[in-house]
Amino acid sequence: MKKLMLLGGLRYLKPVIDAAHRQGYFVITADYLPDNIAHKWSDAYCNVSIIDKEAVLREAQRLKIDGIMSFACDPGVISASYVQNKMGLPSFGPFESVEILQNKDKFRDFLEKNGFNVPKHQGFGSVETAMKEACSFPFPVIVKPTDSAGSKGVTRVDSVEDLKPALEHAWKNSLSGHIIVEEFIEKQGCSSDTDSMSIDGKLAFTSFCAQRFDADAVNPYTPAAYSWPSTFTEEQEAYLTSEIQRLITLLGLKTVVYNIETRIGTNGKPYIMELTPRGGGNRLCEMLRYATGVDMITAITRAVVGDPIVDPIEQKPYNGYWAEVILHADQGGFFDHLEIAPDFTGEVVEEDLWVESGDRVEAFEGANNAIGTLVLSFKSAEELEHAITHQREWLRVVVR
Repeated sequence: MKKLMLLGGLRYLKPVIDAAHRQGYFVITADYLPDNIAHKWSDAYCNVSIIDKEAVLREAQRLKIDGIMSFACDPGVISASYVQNKMGLPSFGPFESVEILQNKDKFRDFLEKNGFNVPKHQGFGSVETAMKEACSFPFPVIVKPTDSAGSKGVTRVDSVEDLKPALEHAWKNSLSGHIIVEEFIEKQGCSSDTDSMSIDGKLAFTSFCAQRFDADAVNPYTPAAYSWPSTFTEEQEAYLTSEIQRLITLLGLKTVVYNIETRIGTNGKPYIMELTPRGGGNRLCEMLRYATGVDMITAITRAVVGDPIVDPIEQKPYNGYWAEVILHADQGGFFDHLEIAPDFTGEVVEEDLWVESGDRVEAFEGANNAIGTLVLSFKSAEELEHAITHQREWLRVVVR
């Protein structure tokens, strides 16, 4: 029985654990929080800090694992790549390449050096240094940690008066104590944040979505919904696909599921904003399986332990119009119930609620404040657009 180590313990690992069990693998989940929910579904639990790559390596060697990955868990990606390369396991590519992708200022520098469209940016090792130099940036800017995910620590700043609090907020949310300030790229239509997959370095499946935000949330830059297809044109998607492939080739990446964020600026330029070698949170791979039938989760689970991919990964069209709503509270309190209007025009394919009546919930400041998801399908693009842009007409999270 092959052993697969998964770094992290959040609920987004459930479909990966299920896929691994269907293949007959022994699953070990690892982090320093034994009460995390994913450990209830795995075969064994390993207590180790997933950002300590040497400690993860020691445990992986002791357990004699056959494969490792950090799926939908950004902090563990560096350690997973380090163990893959040190133990000679199936890897996503060179460790140095993964380090570039996981560090926002290194990634921006790499894009700039290799001729990609990239916003003006600069990384800083302290709030004080950033205050001295970032004031020269044209506002608005985005301030964020170089090494966090889930929109934690991210702030849009429109004036120099608001810069220091944003820098301090980003600093508090950085694992390494590094922050980045970058030009804010005003977007055409919706940005995209969805998953794709390469096989042996060649893109086999590429997706683009319409990433939606809740302007009334505590953090309006935390994704609140996704829909497929995207708002991009065919030409824009083709250009971005070509640039993503060029980036994968330059970095020497192999068989990988990626979470990729892209956008089209009001200047007409397409941008690769983020590309990380892991499945995205918010069940994006599961949504794509609903929308296209492409099962990237099973494919990467097999590949990472060295088994061949049985069901081919190939480009397929969307079978209709799909959306995912990230359920969240407008304010902190105690969850009471979820209301969906009886005249809602779409189909609720799946309701996945993570809280019960009386549970404490927090305002939507980051992805970790989500309380569940809705999987929705629609008969037309117009029906989808109206439902997603008028959520408060048919959806209500009641908090007492």
